[in-house]
Amino acid sequence: MSAPVVILGIESSCDDTSASVIIDGVQYSNVISNQTVHEEFGGVVPELASRAHQQNIVPTVQAAMKQAGVTPEELTAIGYTRGPGLLGSLLVGSSFAKGFALSLDIPLIEVNHMQAHILAHFIQDKGEQNPVPKFPFLCLTVSGGHTQIVQVNGHFEMKLLGQTLDDAAGEAFDKVAKIMGLGYPGGPLVDKLAQQGNSEAFEFPKSKMQGLNFSFSGLKTSVLYFLQKEIAKNPNFVEENKEDICASVQKTIVETLLSKVKRAVRETGIKTIAVAGGVSANSGLRNELKALGDKNKWNVFVPKFEYTTDNGAMIAIAAYLKNLKGDFSKIGMAPKARLSVEDDLGWKS
Repeated sequence: MSAPVVILGIESSCDDTSASVIIDGVQYSNVISNQTVHEEFGGVVPELASRAHQQNIVPTVQAAMKQAGVTPEELTAIGYTRGPGLLGSLLVGSSFAKGFALSLDIPLIEVNHMQAHILAHFIQDKGEQNPVPKFPFLCLTVSGGHTQIVQVNGHFEMKLLGQTLDDAAGEAFDKVAKIMGLGYPGGPLVDKLAQQGNSEAFEFPKSKMQGLNFSFSGLKTSVLYFLQKEIAKNPNFVEENKEDICASVQKTIVETLLSKVKRAVRETGIKTIAVAGGVSANSGLRNELKALGDKNKWNVFVPKFEYTTDNGAMIAIAAYLKNLKGDFSKIGMAPKARLSVEDDLGWKS
């Protein structure tokens, strides 16, 4: 009987330090250390993020391995996020992963963060048999930094069909929350308030980008001017209408996203649809995508909440799949702040 494949995955692309242990494709731990230092600034401060990663990475990895019940000597390989992301944050994770792998004399596996969000759908949990999408499938990847529609033909065979040409959907949520004075991160706050509001109360324009591309900068500007006009008439307008404003904004964003998904289905003929990334935790998007899937007889895959935001498990599963085909990394590879979802990393990169 062959020895189990034990992968440690390390994620440090932005402001969350995360480590996960996956054994033979099954998640045994997924520890995430959040950074609250950015809340007072209303957004992620790159220098503060990299410093926090330096403080968090050792205890986070230790906690993940302890929770999984594995020792360093039992690790088969170490996967880490090479990019895209904040360069300072990526350097902390990659440097730790390289040093740890060298000390144990085990393979190192670099992972494309955007691919990992999609591959989170292949994580299995202990005692469960999670259904996984069959190839090819379409994935709507939505986060604070990215909004994309990707055709997934294989674990590492991905084709970008469309993307945002300015603000991402997550940015739109955060910026609207900031305009309204709700706090940071804004996406979950808007979602919570939207669930109590009337989505038909106010109408905001939807961008009409050609093809499968997106744009959300116009929505942010429209909300800003709308609130300025209403506050001039009633200084308490936001406080008195915040639920309805959030519900109306959320509806606009969700409808914009799903209109492109419907177009992608028509153009490709693919009816297996997945959603990934931080904004895939949004209740409006999850509910409307499931409803659309039921109506059109699509096979829809929505990730568990713990796999929506940046997490080590998605890095570990990507590394596990790469390990199966012997796709390892050279120790001298530098982090990359910019990477496409189509960039498959490994020996040839």
